[in-house]
Amino acid sequence: MRKILKENSKYFKTHPVYNAVVHIIGGVGIGILLVYPVVGIHPLRWGASLIVLAILGYLYPLIIENKKI
Repeated sequence: MRKILKENSKYFKTHPVYNAVVHIIGGVGIGILLVYPVVGIHPLRWGASLIVLAILGYLYPLIIENKKI
C-alpha cells in the first residue's frame, strides 16, 4: 500500500496541472452533492459521475506506472 501511495504522490508532484484538474473535478462532484437543489435535474448522477471520474484520475498514475514495468 505504501508503494502505491508513493507512486501516486510522485506522479502528482511532477504533474501539478493534472493534480489540480483531478482535485477540482472531485470538489465539484462533492459540491453538487451538497447543494443538490441548486443544480436542477439529476444532481446525484452528476455528482456521482464526477466523483467516479476523480477516482479514475487517481488510478491513472498507477496504470501508467505498471505499464512501464
